[in-house]
Amino acid sequence: MLWTLISWIILGLLAGALARLLVPGRDPMSISATILLGVVGSFVGGFLGYVLFDKDLGDGALQPSGIVGSILGGIVVLLVWRAVGGRDRALRR
Repeated sequence: MLWTLISWIILGLLAGALARLLVPGRDPMSISATILLGVVGSFVGGFLGYVLFDKDLGDGALQPSGIVGSILGGIVVLLVWRAVGGRDRALRR
């Protein structure tokens, strides 16, 4: 259980950081917000992968398609966050 949590945090950090690098523009986020972006992106990417390709956790938890899905999910979450105005609210605090 502990290794699963640690792997989620590491994968979240990598996916969130890559999503932030691939989306142009400045995002003032902390490391914990980047990890959260990656973890939420992993769930979004996993859900989209399940809906589009009918693959789930039983097919393997950590595979290249899951990592790519996490990054794509992070990009989607980041773009939705910007569209809702999250970046403006973060700058006003």
